[in-house]
Amino acid sequence: MRTTFAIFALAALTASAPALAAPSAADILNANAKAAGQAALTGKATIKTATAFQGMGMTGTTQSLTDLKTGHYVDSFHIGPATGANGFNGKNAWAKDSSGTVTLQQGGEQRELAVNEAYRRANLWWQPDRGGATITAAQKTADGKTYDVLSVTPKGGKNFDAWFDTKTHQLVRITEKQGPNTVTTKMSGYKSEGGVMLPKTTTVDSGVGAKYIQTITLTKAEFLPAQPATAYDPPKVQVTDFSIAGGKSETTFPIQLINNHIYAQAKVNGKGPFTFIFDTGGHNIVVPDTAKELGLKVEGKLPVSGAGEKIMEGGFTHAKSISVADATVKNQLIMVLPLDTLAHVEGTKMPGMIGYEVFRRFVTRIDYGAKTMTLIDPKKFDAKDAGTPVKFTFNGSIPEVMGTFEGIPAKFDIDTGARSELTLTKPFAEKNKLRATHPKGVEAADGWGVGGPSRGYVTMGKSMTLGDVKLDNIVTSLATQDKGAFAGADYSGNVGGGILKRFTVTFDYDNMVMYLKPRTDKIADVGTFDRSGMWINDTTGKDAGDFVIADITAKGPAETAGLKKGDVITKVDGKPATDMHLYDLRQRLRNDAPGTKVVFTVKHGDETHDVTVTLKKQI
Repeated sequence: MRTTFAIFALAALTASAPALAAPSAADILNANAKAAGQAALTGKATIKTATAFQGMGMTGTTQSLTDLKTGHYVDSFHIGPATGANGFNGKNAWAKDSSGTVTLQQGGEQRELAVNEAYRRANLWWQPDRGGATITAAQKTADGKTYDVLSVTPKGGKNFDAWFDTKTHQLVRITEKQGPNTVTTKMSGYKSEGGVMLPKTTTVDSGVGAKYIQTITLTKAEFLPAQPATAYDPPKVQVTDFSIAGGKSETTFPIQLINNHIYAQAKVNGKGPFTFIFDTGGHNIVVPDTAKELGLKVEGKLPVSGAGEKIMEGGFTHAKSISVADATVKNQLIMVLPLDTLAHVEGTKMPGMIGYEVFRRFVTRIDYGAKTMTLIDPKKFDAKDAGTPVKFTFNGSIPEVMGTFEGIPAKFDIDTGARSELTLTKPFAEKNKLRATHPKGVEAADGWGVGGPSRGYVTMGKSMTLGDVKLDNIVTSLATQDKGAFAGADYSGNVGGGILKRFTVTFDYDNMVMYLKPRTDKIADVGTFDRSGMWINDTTGKDAGDFVIADITAKGPAETAGLKKGDVITKVDGKPATDMHLYDLRQRLRNDAPGTKVVFTVKHGDETHDVTVTLKKQI
């Protein structure tokens, strides 16, 4: 399950901006250099700033250290209950999360965004060669004003637009595509600090709504001598907040697969157990009712996005301990997110999630065949017999693997919280014209999670690789949505539980290696897609206990038989819906042979009747 949230998530502008005649890039940058105080910067090596933060229902402070020659930087924050840091030393982008772990950020577009940030902080565009960047100039109008706008692509970075006030020549806006969102940062209230002009106020709009705009106010700035290069390196930390009871090297516990999602029991603050979803790329989460039951204080209003197009709002809280079998992690910041609103989609209660912050501390082995998970002390892990090693990098909290799809190089996020086999992002699918080369497919709702339903053109992929591991006959969805996680060009595709369950999977986060050991037993519903032509959920309200057709595929088996979106299924082959699980019915509709006839007793308005659907192979 892809969930994304960020503090300092640079943001978006949607105003129309027609191009006008423009001065040259050189004219714009020469004017900016003079206005910004380039002369006063001569001889200055480092700047250290402090700011006050307000936004997303929280207040706090941030600190930054920047090398004015290279742009290398370290930022740290203490906002509400959350603390952390991130930086770039010219080689590696890195992040220190609120749980205290430090992770190199080399996946997705993380490094390119860090290169962009360093380029801007060092004002490398003032150099005669523009710091190696490609720059074009234009004039645009927005908000009733005219701006000089540079389209900039730094060497090793990605394109962004820099907007300059035509009168003051100060930089007043940055627009930059980050994942699926266009993000906008606005600077205003410039004042002199030792002859150098710095913005008093910076606002960040992440493109998910005005209520989530962040305001950053400069409170202190000072210039320092040159700092050692190591000042910008990822800090060396040794996390000691986790253990396995009795000093054991590992602990193993049973898991349940529901919709290819992993569920197991966990305790929070010694209370429970609760049956949580386990997602190695997600975060530690409890739902509001669980937080209330545990007496936890919730702070903040965070926008959280996923594969769907909508936003889910959450907050932060603290847990003294999180325990899974004999493993315990102490003193954790966790999210409070209404995942329980997805219970009707999952067909089971969802009191919370165990995520990245736990798995970052252990080596995690998922034995999909035996239906067990094992947490292993990293110091005692032996990779012998673990399977084929596949190196990965981190894209945020998600492992990302280099591979191919039908011979096309690709970057795949590995997501145990996704039910699907493979989803390719819309930009990747369009760039490689995959719709044209895969004429046998169907447009359908192919998933449902944070943000609502996700849609795609589902077809059968011939092959893919994850590192050196080759797989054939992959149910592949070509994402079609313009919003949500699959709308971004920062990665190529998402590998979910439908693929991973072909293996025993071991994640070694410390060394950034995933091991894949093929299963030898028979595996249910691999290489198959829904044969009914409908997406069904549990009903809520007065019809609770039945199933509802939440989406229907045009000209698919269900629609051909006369079923409609919104119809309520009360029986299947004469068996009451209340006597079966949603996820078991879904699996049957994927697994039963084409030509199988399924009789649905359906309530449409005040009428109830039987409808026979003949299952059909749709891809």
